[in-house]
Parts: sequence; structure tokens; C-alpha cells
Amino acid sequence: MSYAAKSSTPKAGGVAAAMSALVLAVLLAALDQTIVSTALPRIAEDLNAFDDIAWVSAAYLLASTAVTPLWGKLGDMFGRKRLYLASTSIFLIASVACGLAQNLAELIGARVLQGVGGGGMIVLTFALVGDIVAPSERGRYQGLFGSVYGVASIVGPLLGGIFTDQLSWRWAFLVNLPVGLVALAIAARALPAATRGTRARIDYPGATLLAAIATGLVLVTSFGERWGWGSPAIVGLIAATVAPAVLLVPVERRATAPVLPPAMFASRTVVLSSLIGFLANAAMFAVLVYLPTYLQIVHGVSATLSGVHMLPLVAGLVISQSLAGRWAAHVERLRAILLVGLLANLAGLLLLGTIGAATDTLVLSVYFLITGVGIGMVPMVVLTTVQNSVPAADLGAASAVVTFARSIGAAFGVAVFGTLLNTGFADRTRALPTGGGFDATRPDTIGRLSGALRDSALDAFAHATATGYLWIAPTVALGVLSALFLKPTRKTDDPTAASGQGDPVAVEKSGRPSVASARS
Repeated sequence: MSYAAKSSTPKAGGVAAAMSALVLAVLLAALDQTIVSTALPRIAEDLNAFDDIAWVSAAYLLASTAVTPLWGKLGDMFGRKRLYLASTSIFLIASVACGLAQNLAELIGARVLQGVGGGGMIVLTFALVGDIVAPSERGRYQGLFGSVYGVASIVGPLLGGIFTDQLSWRWAFLVNLPVGLVALAIAARALPAATRGTRARIDYPGATLLAAIATGLVLVTSFGERWGWGSPAIVGLIAATVAPAVLLVPVERRATAPVLPPAMFASRTVVLSSLIGFLANAAMFAVLVYLPTYLQIVHGVSATLSGVHMLPLVAGLVISQSLAGRWAAHVERLRAILLVGLLANLAGLLLLGTIGAATDTLVLSVYFLITGVGIGMVPMVVLTTVQNSVPAADLGAASAVVTFARSIGAAFGVAVFGTLLNTGFADRTRALPTGGGFDATRPDTIGRLSGALRDSALDAFAHATATGYLWIAPTVALGVLSALFLKPTRKTDDPTAASGQGDPVAVEKSGRPSVASARS
């Protein structure tokens, strides 16, 4: 018998307090994926670790992705509040360890621990929203967290640069402590307490296999270009990822309380929503990570000003998240909102596919705004759709499935676009002279050229960036096609749904049983 952690719903005033704690925690976890990027060169210099500095980012992504399914299931079993407090505490302790690290090995180890905590904070936050608010209100509140992600993607690198230049790179980690302690204190008082149910054996084999799959996927996407996509190391990693993936289904079928209930994947809603989340996040992170690079290299703006130039994208994201959250109160609108968001995202990518070295900043702002509107609508709708399709007993596991898919999508998008960009730039500048320190495999060396040669290199980089977005656009087109077959679940505000008893949300419109009924 599976164990379901049931939560008492807080009063109206408590909802606002609980949400403020969750938003702060998501902000910290999201920032920690971006704030380190601008600090990496200084970290490498201080710790004398230029060759392996990429592990500082990869370690966090690897750990946070690997533990996501386990945190989600444990939240279902033992109560999300206590697990949320535990994951936040782990994250803060690890943040201090990162800030005090004296060598690269210590920093990477602390980043792994930080990722373990951060992964729990993210997935448990999404699941806690399902505990705290009624199904018809979930979209509105989930939209807050999508906006936080968008803001963090822009603000993170800026803060990292400010801390590195004005204080120390260590403050990129230590800043988490005061903010996190405030969030922890509010969460301890405001989050609903969970009552105990029947405890089942933890699915350690399933969790181990999922961690192995996540590790392989993150390593392949993070280091595929650096090590060579056809290298023995990458081929071996792919094989090591496929093997546990093959074993996962039979292992989970035999588990008493599987980390990922196999019946969940019999739901078209869960499968299609996870696929859309993967595809949309791949495109989103290709935009958020590489557009600032385009602005800094091609338009010659500073890291701070590149963030200012990206404000139209953030504005579009925040506005669309807010509007989509309000519209999502009606189930009939969910698929329409998702399609509008995906189509706007697709239009934004196609427009970005036309940018060049001389594209006017006003034109860029319009393109960024359209892209931001598209990016903002998708994540909230995907997560809300999945949460409304499963009973409360599976809320954590379902949230973890979507979060896992989105995390892998982000890593995939960054890796693929980075390969497209670097390969395209190298191909277009191979004929340029390498004297004076210019390297056709490193766009950051364009500044060492002068005159017409520099103009040619800038045009090549802009063209490579635009071409990369045209290649990424089909992923969103596939998301549009998938959304056409998605049938969102009918929402309910029945209070029994919040406790996981007699959950009328458990049946899809199509009439097929949901995870709960399939499992029983």
C-alpha cells in the first residue's frame, strides 16, 4: 500500500505567507543555476582550475536533476513540509561550504550537495502549491514561479558580475544564507503540516536507476562538445545511460511504492505534458543563455547592459505568466493557452533567426518581447495540467516527472545550441587569419581583430546565432503538434481533492482512468 502524505490547507492569510517563502526558495535555487556563470573565470583564477572549471556548473545541474524524482516521491510518502525544510537546510549549508571552499575539489563537492538541496526545493515547491491552493487556482500561483525563473535567468549573471567585481566570487554563494534563512523561518510557520499515513518501503533501486539516467544525460549534454560527440567517453556514457533506462520499467513495476509509478505513463496527459516541457525548456534556455552572449559580442555591450537589453523578454515573460495564470482557471482554456504560448515562442525563434550584426536594438526588443510572451505561457500550463490529472497521493511524483523532463530539456537545449553556434562560427571564420590571437573556435577572441576582419567575424557570429535559433525552432513546432493531442483534465475545487480522498480529478476527460485508479 502506498503512503500518501496529506496536508491541511492553510487559511487565506497563510497562503500569502506560504507563497512568499516558496517564491524566495525558488528564487535562490533558480539563481544558483545562473549567478555562478559570470563568476567562473575569477573562480578558475583563484583556485587555479581552468581545465576543470566547467564541473562547477555541471555538478549542480547533475545533482539537482538526479534527485528530483526521489524528492518528489519522498514528499508524497513522508510529508512535503518536513522534506522541504530539510532540502532548504541542505541547500543553505552547502552554500556556505561553497563560499568557504579552498580548492576546486571542495567547491565541486559542495556544489553537488547544493544541487541535492536545490533539486528538492524546486520539485517540492511545485507540489506544495497543489497542497495549498485549490485546483482552479494552481495555474495562477504556478505562474509566479515561472516568472521567478525568467527573472533569475537575467538577474543571476548580473549579480554574479557585481559580487565578483565589487566583493568576491564567494558572495555568489554566501548571499543565499540570509535570504534562505528568512524563507526557512516563514516556511516553518506558514506551510501546512502533513499527517501520517501508511508508510511503504522506499524504492531505492528505482531511485538509483533514475539517478544513473540523469547523471548520464547531464554529462553527455554538458561535455558532449568538449569531449567530442563521437568520442569513446561520450559513447560510453550514452551506453551507460541506456542500460539503466531499459531496466527502469521492470524494476518500477515490482516496487511497492515506485519513485515513478509506471501507471503514470499510461496517462496521455502526463506523457505529452512532460514532452512539451522538455521541448519548451530546450528552446527557452537556448534563448536565455545565448542571447546575452550575442548582445555582448556583437553589439559590444557590458554584461550589465546586456541584462537591460533583455528586459523586454523578461517583461513579456512576467506579463504572459500572470495572464495565463488567470485564464487557466477554466480547463477549456488550458490547451488554447498552451498553443498560443508555443506558437508565440515559435514565432519568436523564427524572428531571432533573422538577426544580424546590424539589427537595430528597437527591432531586437520587439523580437525579445514576443519570445518572452511565448516562453512565459508554457511552463505553468504544463505543470498545472499534470497536477490536475493525478490524485494528491501522486502529486509529488507527477511534479517530479515534469520537473525532471524540463531539467533535461534545459541541459539538452544549451548543449545543442552551443554546438550549433560554435560549429557555425568556426565554419564561417575559418578563412580569417589567426594572427594576433584570434581563434576561430572561440568567439570571445573577436575583439583581437580590427577593421574589416572584425566586422566579418561579428557578422559570422550573428549569422551563426540566428541559424542556431532556426535549427531550434522545430523543437517548439513538435511541441505545438503534441499540444494538439493533449486533453487537459477537468478541474475541481472539491476539498476532498486536496487530501487525496475521493479525488474526482483522477479521471481524464477522455474517460481513461488516471494513475490512482490504474494503480489500484
